[in-house]
Amino acid sequence: MEERAYLSIGEVLALLKEEFPDVTISKIRFLESQGLLDPERTPSGYRKFYDTDVERLQWILRQQREHFLPLKVIKGRLRGGAEVGDEPGEPTSQVAEPVAPQAPVEPAPRAGPDAAVVPRGAGEPPAPPAPAARKAAPPVVTEAAPLVLSSSGVSMNLAELAAASGLEDDDLRELERYGLLTGRRAASSVYYDEEALMVAQLAAGFMKYGVEARHLRMYKTAGEREAGFLEQVVLPMLKQRNPQARRQAADALSDLTRLGQGLRAAMLRQALRKYIEGQ
Repeated sequence: MEERAYLSIGEVLALLKEEFPDVTISKIRFLESQGLLDPERTPSGYRKFYDTDVERLQWILRQQREHFLPLKVIKGRLRGGAEVGDEPGEPTSQVAEPVAPQAPVEPAPRAGPDAAVVPRGAGEPPAPPAPAARKAAPPVVTEAAPLVLSSSGVSMNLAELAAASGLEDDDLRELERYGLLTGRRAASSVYYDEEALMVAQLAAGFMKYGVEARHLRMYKTAGEREAGFLEQVVLPMLKQRNPQARRQAADALSDLTRLGQGLRAAMLRQALRKYIEGQ
């Protein structure tokens, strides 16, 4: 039987796991959607990775891991004729300087040192649709009052949530795996409400920059710690066991949450000042 000259995406993933244990099939597909990879396809649509494709992928992953290069810079160097295996060195004249990062939609806690995320200084344009029929996520609508719960009655299954958020089923399952997305089980089915849709849409925005579900755990951890702290602040009001005290506690929580958002934004501005000054 003649040996194949190419590898499937699953075989490529297995080959890369030893050097890049955090790489996923979603990551490889994302790099392809950004134009950094262009593997051939079989007549049935499966990807065919030859040695040159694998070497190119390894080189891209090393630039991200070891030199923290944004995808825009990596793509520019590949287009400019950079040889796979070259060290990045000084930027070439063929590579555009990275633009300033965009301000985040929602302020968030600063990433920990172990979050191996592609730097956001690339200012990349929104990712083009992948070859598969993935719908673009609609704009995320945030509440002016952060603790106001939605009463829209949204209820959707996994496939509907994927269509509404622009994510693949596997992406949503990863969000569930890390506790970022939760559904409500009814008989043999699981349904998702508007809060789940909000999380999925926000995660889709992060994923355009190569941020995976595992990196987003820090937001869940920070949110739970802040919630625990705020509970302690309003606990004396709740112990009074009367409607007026409960209303005061709810008002205090809303105000404290707003103050926390403002303080996080201020801390982020201080931490990222060197990237945003002079813009």
